[in-house]
Amino acid sequence: MSSASTSILPQGAGYGVVVGIGLFFSALMIGLSAIQARYTAFSPKTSEEFSSASRSVKPGLIASGIVSAWTWAATLLQSSAVAYKYGISGPWWYGAGATVQVLLFAQLAAKLKLNAPFAHTWLEIVAARWGTAAHLVFMFFGLATNIIVSSMLILGGSATVTDLTGMSTIAACFLIPLGVAIYVVVGGMRATLLCDYTHTTVLFAIILTFVFTVYATSPKIGSPAKMHELLEAAAAASPVSGNAHGSYMTMRSKNGLIFGVINVIGNFATVFQDQAYWQRAIASKPASCVKAYLLGGLAWFAIPFSFATTLGLAAVALRNDPDMPALSAADVSAGLPAAAAASALLGKAGAAALLVLLFLAVTSAASAELIAVSSVLTYDVYKRYINPHATETQTLRMSHAMVAFFAIVMGLAGTIFFYIGVSMGWLYTFMGVILGSAVVPIAICITWSKANKRGCIIGSIVGFATGIIAWLVTTSTLNGAVINVTTTGGDYEMLAGNLASIGVGAIIATVSSLIWPDNYDFGSTRALNNPLMHSQNHTSQNTVNDSPLPEDEKRDRANTDEKDDTVADTRSASDEPIVPLVDVSDLDPVALKKAFKFAAWSSVALVLVMLIIIPFPLFFAQTIYGVRGLSAWVVIGIIWCFISAFSVVMYPLWESREALGQISRGIIKDVFSKGSGKYVAPETSAA
Repeated sequence: MSSASTSILPQGAGYGVVVGIGLFFSALMIGLSAIQARYTAFSPKTSEEFSSASRSVKPGLIASGIVSAWTWAATLLQSSAVAYKYGISGPWWYGAGATVQVLLFAQLAAKLKLNAPFAHTWLEIVAARWGTAAHLVFMFFGLATNIIVSSMLILGGSATVTDLTGMSTIAACFLIPLGVAIYVVVGGMRATLLCDYTHTTVLFAIILTFVFTVYATSPKIGSPAKMHELLEAAAAASPVSGNAHGSYMTMRSKNGLIFGVINVIGNFATVFQDQAYWQRAIASKPASCVKAYLLGGLAWFAIPFSFATTLGLAAVALRNDPDMPALSAADVSAGLPAAAAASALLGKAGAAALLVLLFLAVTSAASAELIAVSSVLTYDVYKRYINPHATETQTLRMSHAMVAFFAIVMGLAGTIFFYIGVSMGWLYTFMGVILGSAVVPIAICITWSKANKRGCIIGSIVGFATGIIAWLVTTSTLNGAVINVTTTGGDYEMLAGNLASIGVGAIIATVSSLIWPDNYDFGSTRALNNPLMHSQNHTSQNTVNDSPLPEDEKRDRANTDEKDDTVADTRSASDEPIVPLVDVSDLDPVALKKAFKFAAWSSVALVLVMLIIIPFPLFFAQTIYGVRGLSAWVVIGIIWCFISAFSVVMYPLWESREALGQISRGIIKDVFSKGSGKYVAPETSAA
């Protein structure tokens, strides 16, 4: 859409945001990590605190982290692009189609706390239940998910930075992860969550600024009535193919519905198989993990829905505005309608606001990916296959190294996809083709005692192959045997591949489990990294010489170490007390089963509302919204935005009031008497 000579902002602005703000947040998070280590019981110098925040985080902060981690570049850019192409149905299908997975994940979070409360990664659970072959197969899907998600983040972020400032795309690809890697290495999971909270706060502030500009103060639009008038004129000049009467103001959109199906399938893969979401479940307190995911999912919906209904529709409404650049199909696929609309509405101020907004979204999601991949490579590769008896120091060092390593991989992946001509939008619709087949096998591994090992492995592999074949055959059939980046990115081509992948994988895994059911009691997964079993193993080693069972032997190799990572050393000094990761009272099976039941009925009910009860009656009614209908649509989005902002900005502050008070008291003590404010662990009496 633009080059360096025509960009609305100078190149210096791009480097200033990417490098300057990135380093600012790095310095901020380093400072917060130092405060945490000095004034609280949690030190990022332990592997458990680094990778899982000692499993002690309250629901509000977890919900804020979910919102931040799920707000990709695509959340802002792709949602606006589908609004630009399909009208008001686009924001709904984007928002609802990517919210339901987080809501349903609440069930997996509850089962995780019930069946594997001390796991570091979801792949550890697969290994404990099904062994090495399954572990390696599903590790492929897990790491492929992380690479694709990270590539979308970097592609979307770099494309928009380049469009707005003319900054080198390659430089953006490598510099964006740089600042993120610094604070993740220093502070680990807790620093990531604190940064997520900061980003989420700024994100809602900027989104609401755009909303009120478009629908209240802008001289170019300024009201829902004017927006309605401009959208009607745009539809009259260029009707939307597949929409009722070619209108932008209808849920009756054939292509919008197709995108909705693709969106639902693809995002199941990127939630259920992405360690970033399991990481937050692992980091949360057991009693409140379900609440965190339900709250986070509902709060997140407001972001793409409101943002796309604002800037995506504004890009359509301002097509004839002299300040609005023409958008090609490639520009739309790259997610540039939002940037064009922001620039046309507010000039350099709008471009700068969007640049900051996008950078915060990309970096917060990137931090989630960095800590997630670091955990997988540390615990599922290094500790399982390379050094099972790694000490605490070795484990922490490897976690740090893997953060830095994956930051480089992010930059390389974004650069490779950029050079081969693959855009963020293409990757977004493609991800379900290669990832969808493992969704159901992974879900039933964690939740269903009858899940059949061979059926789930075969279903994942065959579903993967079927998805690729269906995608390519459909592309060839519909495009005269021409297969390239452009032809493979069509709606029907991607729909065929997505449906084949998730459908075949689900059918094989489920049917095989019903015909040849396992009878698994989750004993080996509950034993994973269990500190009580660790103590028993150390005691029994002095008196028993018999060879253990194979499963126990594997467990011992993974868990027997003088500095076992199944307990959280709240301080780095060796002479201070070691405390259990999780309060035993939080692992009451009755309470956790009750939480799972609540998660099951509430998440399923919300899914039915968002995917069936609301959109389909509106789809079949073929209603074209008038001024009042569009106004109601906009007002609902604004109200939802405010409620979401309260839930993930104000609520975490309230629930952390005691910790904030403790830190404040420590700082005040240090001011008046240096050294007196430092946290001292309470003394424990000998047994």
